[in-house]
Amino acid sequence: MEEKARAASASPEEDAKRSLNIGHLEAVVHVLRQPSVTGVSRVCKPIEFSKSSSVYVDVVCSLNGNPVWFIVSGRNPRCISWNGGSSEKDKGLRKKIQLVVDAARHSPVTLRPSSVVLFFSNGLGDDVYQKLRCEFEAVDVKMEPLCYHELDLEEEWTDVVLGRLFPDACAVRIQVGEDGIEPEKDIRENRMGSPVSRNKCCEHSGFDPGLSLSSLVAGMKCWCCSLDDEVELQVGLMNQSWRDVEAKLVNFDTTAMVAIASGISNGRTEKLLATPEHQLRDRFKGNYDFVISQVVSENQNPIHRELSGLISGKRGIICESVRLEFQELITMCGGPNEKLRAEFFLKFLKVLPDCPSTRLMSLPTTRKLALKNKVVFGTGDYWCAQTVTANMAFVRAVSQTGMSLSIVEHRPRALIGD
Repeated sequence: MEEKARAASASPEEDAKRSLNIGHLEAVVHVLRQPSVTGVSRVCKPIEFSKSSSVYVDVVCSLNGNPVWFIVSGRNPRCISWNGGSSEKDKGLRKKIQLVVDAARHSPVTLRPSSVVLFFSNGLGDDVYQKLRCEFEAVDVKMEPLCYHELDLEEEWTDVVLGRLFPDACAVRIQVGEDGIEPEKDIRENRMGSPVSRNKCCEHSGFDPGLSLSSLVAGMKCWCCSLDDEVELQVGLMNQSWRDVEAKLVNFDTTAMVAIASGISNGRTEKLLATPEHQLRDRFKGNYDFVISQVVSENQNPIHRELSGLISGKRGIICESVRLEFQELITMCGGPNEKLRAEFFLKFLKVLPDCPSTRLMSLPTTRKLALKNKVVFGTGDYWCAQTVTANMAFVRAVSQTGMSLSIVEHRPRALIGD
């Protein structure tokens, strides 16, 4: 009774907060399930762009490697007006979009998107669509159709569809403008003009990397074989659309480089498990349990096989800082075979100068947000490339700031002196 009394006395504002727009939430879930949507840092939360003003954003994430804000609408397209009506609540789509775009341009650099994506789950009238294109220079964004499972339940519940399809949906992207990705293009062209390392993948020096590593690199696109000349190498990325970039580049941090070259990842697990425990403890000291857990993990889920599906068809990049750190680790801790694997894999990568994105470098440098990590992940972010990493402490620290970061997580592997 007391609960009913409290519910009866609740204000309309409280009732509104408790109410849920299921159609809107289904549309948000549809966005979150898109393969091109990664690094989600906020869902259905307001973003403050001044002490007294905020704007509601449905999803803060990376879309094809670019930081974006998603605004989702589940309204009937016949109810969406451009300039609004006589009611104060009916501000019109134009005014709402202008508010979001202005907020995006004036938001902190760490949260600032390259563009705002509007997703109308039930479609959009042609007149409003044309005004979006004319006044905001909106361009279409392709959203993948998703398959939902059907459940056959007993008794009265049958043929239950988990999720909704949106056959009439419309998605458009509005470039934020001068505060978006555009100003970095000039810098990007200059940086691409800097000398970069480009190894010849065909120069294997007779080394057999083994089936596992060979299969991994076979799925990647090679820099020296895929591009005709140095001009295309330096300029080619500039000519492609922003939606194509992430599909072509993947950034590796030091943890990923070590994992790919490690003996654990390259068929040495049985040999390690066959070695007497006391010998392994003498060899790995306090890292014994750490190494054995990685061996067990590798036997259950081989890391090369796991990464293969994620980096297939992409060109690999690393920044200069990663190259230096990785080569130092390999020299100090790597065995003969691990050194050869490292040299082999480097031939398939392009070493770029450190060029971290402005938004990553705008984060405060702390113990959890170390400068070297900001440089590594920032370089991947700058080139709209997912970063392959096991450094989830840094990823979590970035996420806590509200920033979206596009990454591929892998389980750690150590060098074992193989």
